[in-house]
Amino acid sequence: MRVKVLFFGATSDSVGKREVELSFDEDVKAETALEKIFAEFPGLEKNHDKKSLHFSVNQEYSDGNEIIEDGDELAVFTSVSGG
Repeated sequence: MRVKVLFFGATSDSVGKREVELSFDEDVKAETALEKIFAEFPGLEKNHDKKSLHFSVNQEYSDGNEIIEDGDELAVFTSVSGG
């Protein structure tokens, strides 16, 4: 199965890309997909504390328990604030 992974802000700088496509042999939990992203892009974990990163599945915040399916869109981004 294939999923699109989007990187926003500082995460795209760490990865060197704004978008990639990853393959998985079967449906996986979001937390498993995130671990694969960290393994494929070590600069992401090197430059960011995991706790400062957020992850979404199909434009909904993820707690890591969602099942990722073929064609899903994942996003990795840092905290944002505004005023």
